[in-house]
Amino acid sequence: MKLLEEIRYDLRFIKSHTVQPKWYKVLKIFILVGFLAAYWYWFGFLKTVIFLAVFLFLSFLLHMLYRLKTHKYTQSWLDFVVVEENNEIKAKSIGKFYYSAIVFNAIIALIISQVIS
Repeated sequence: MKLLEEIRYDLRFIKSHTVQPKWYKVLKIFILVGFLAAYWYWFGFLKTVIFLAVFLFLSFLLHMLYRLKTHKYTQSWLDFVVVEENNEIKAKSIGKFYYSAIVFNAIIALIISQVIS
């Protein structure tokens, strides 16, 4: 039950945060799906599944790192900025380190998917 509550907590945060514009939250899904479709076309199903599994795992680790270091998104850490507005703590921005880590995750996933299968 506790794990389910923690997942719900994260989903509520992801849905409500303002560190990324709403249009980008939607666009990144289309970017990932488009990339996966192209990857599947060029390299096949197995390499695509491996890429996706590795990328999601590394992204999960990055998410958990930010969750831990920001004390569930309530404290600033690295490029994650938290501010107090109207007596409420809100995440304000995320920056270069996070996006660099996502690109790094994609590169690692790409390399692993090409080497393994």
